Amino acid sequence: MKALITIILLSVGVMLTGFANKEAAEMDSVVVALKSGNANQLSRYFDNRIDIALPEKSDNYSRSQAEMILKDFFSNNGGVKNFELKHRGENNGANFVIGLLMTNNGRYRTTLFMKQKGEKQLLQEMRFQQE
Repeated sequence: MKALITIILLSVGVMLTGFANKEAAEMDSVVVALKSGNANQLSRYFDNRIDIALPEKSDNYSRSQAEMILKDFFSNNGGVKNFELKHRGENNGANFVIGLLMTNNGRYRTTLFMKQKGEKQLLQEMRFQQE
């Protein structure tokens, strides 16, 4: 009986670890896309609608609108030089990342929020605050 309980507990632990690793891998992919300034690659992780807050405008956009907004933001700032991850965490079922986006024209404190939708983690909100 002890062996059966041990096997069940280990199985549940492995399943939960695999789920957490998948979430981390999706967030890592988003960070890689942000580092490269690739709005098209980022858009693969957008929910159907996403909140984007930029220094000059904020709104809720469709996936295709959000991709265009980010392309414009990246190009208007001379392209992305790097993204430095400062903190990552989880709050009420949503994963978040805080970092510093460095462009040729400035630096932006960046916050990303992702939430589980079905089988995937999807970006719900992106905030860019100029430093």
